[in-house]
Amino acid sequence: MPFTRKRSPWLLISLAALLILAACTAAGGSNVEPAAESEAAAAAPEQEQAAAPEATAVPDPTSAPEAGTEAPAAVKTEVTILTTDDRSDRLRSLTSSWGTNWALHTIDYSEILSGGPPRDGIPSIDDPQFITPDAASEWLADNEPVIFLERNGDVRAYPLQVLIWHEIVNDTVGDVPVAVTFCPLCNSALVFERRLDGDVVEFGTSGLLRNSDLIMYDRTTESLWQQFTGNAIVGDAVGTRLTFIPSSLISFADYRAAHPDGKVLSRETGFNRSYGENPYVGYDTIDQNPFLFTAPLDERLPPMARVVTVALDKVDVAYPLDILAEAGVINDTQGGQDLAIFHTGGTTSALGARVIAEAADVGATGVFDPNLDGQKLTFSKDGDNIVDTETGSSWNILGQAIAGSLAGKQLTPVIHADHFWFSWAAFRPDTIIFQGS
Repeated sequence: MPFTRKRSPWLLISLAALLILAACTAAGGSNVEPAAESEAAAAAPEQEQAAAPEATAVPDPTSAPEAGTEAPAAVKTEVTILTTDDRSDRLRSLTSSWGTNWALHTIDYSEILSGGPPRDGIPSIDDPQFITPDAASEWLADNEPVIFLERNGDVRAYPLQVLIWHEIVNDTVGDVPVAVTFCPLCNSALVFERRLDGDVVEFGTSGLLRNSDLIMYDRTTESLWQQFTGNAIVGDAVGTRLTFIPSSLISFADYRAAHPDGKVLSRETGFNRSYGENPYVGYDTIDQNPFLFTAPLDERLPPMARVVTVALDKVDVAYPLDILAEAGVINDTQGGQDLAIFHTGGTTSALGARVIAEAADVGATGVFDPNLDGQKLTFSKDGDNIVDTETGSSWNILGQAIAGSLAGKQLTPVIHADHFWFSWAAFRPDTIIFQGS
């Protein structure tokens, strides 16, 4: 049966209020000026349609770098660049003080909506502080989700109980400048290298959305960037895509077990937020409607269905979480790329219950190249353990062999993410949905 879009005025009003509260209720360290707060409160959840552009836009390319490969810090892409500043009156009003070059864009301005807060109303973390896992355990529950990131031996975890209130962390990990991002409305945790034309840039939240997804801006050129794709969509940087960096959403317990000496983002952010609480209570309900999403829904799956996704050469694939969770492991090949997709339990949703640690267990995922030292491994779930058929070694959710003859070996991670289906389908409509074997 097709899924019908439900419109809940109460939900829209509640989410708009929560977004504004998330931006504007800090007691200390807030960088939102009173005038900007008033503008946010007055902003309508939907904006006027922009006039039709003089040129016809084509979809911007959204392919991430090929799995398992390194790419330049930012890459040039083939796009049609529009050269008319045809913003609606509403968008002009919201952005009147910005230094963005609005004459250059790759999308129709009618696709951009105000999320409520003004630019930087949801403040990025620009001077992140880190503590040990033991210290973090005083306030971070074992089952809470964290973004795992490793660069050049530097290992860090970014709890979603912090990211849900800030959405962007500008950091340097293993001498690599990175932007660690989380869009709660799409459940999209993505990490990018933050270099542009050889220079390190800093990202902030624009207060704008497209397909319900966070639009970031860089504080150097003030160009706008789509978090979901890493593409510059407005401003002098259009035609450029940021490089994705492999990361994964796992439980704090799994991170601590694998990296007891690793680093954990502290709650000492300079802002007063209700860390540990979820301001989007119940948003991940399976038949819920996405907030500020006006595009047609892809009805092959419910809008809020969770999918594990990969973007490979000429093919995009979504693995429904319910299929993956039942199987435990999926061995697959897509676009010439061998894939091993892992799932383990013990990680809560950040978008369900009011207290994140009390939310439903959705588990954690990992995607890897199963080829190791010239041998292709085949994986399966044996109780709670992930094992390979060839050697019987045991593996964790980070692709590390933890027991057996391969103990100490590491699988190569494949860039992937856990998204809500509606958002992935909006940006990648030709996606193949894995149906099971």
